[in-house]
Amino acid sequence: MFGSSTTPRWYLIPVRILLVTFLFTLLSFALALLCGISGILLRSWLRGVHPNMSFAYSHVAAPIAATASLVTFISMTILEVRNYHQSRVLAAVARASRLQRSA
Repeated sequence: MFGSSTTPRWYLIPVRILLVTFLFTLLSFALALLCGISGILLRSWLRGVHPNMSFAYSHVAAPIAATASLVTFISMTILEVRNYHQSRVLAAVARASRLQRSA
């Protein structure tokens, strides 16, 4: 990402994890709410009753967004830690290669 000459920075890991988790949570909430509202409207139209839109927020979108948030947080943590360790090893190999070429 920054090139092979820079060392990875551990303090950027939590920032990236939280940013991606927040964005995926918002996206999953929006999509779940859209699907929930569509389903409630279809169900109320078929039954001929007044739709209860609060059900879409509390029983559809919120649990799906919470689950997606948890899964995204765990997945991003694993991926970022793995990427950090890999970047550290590759930076060490690059430093050793430069030292060997200069000697």
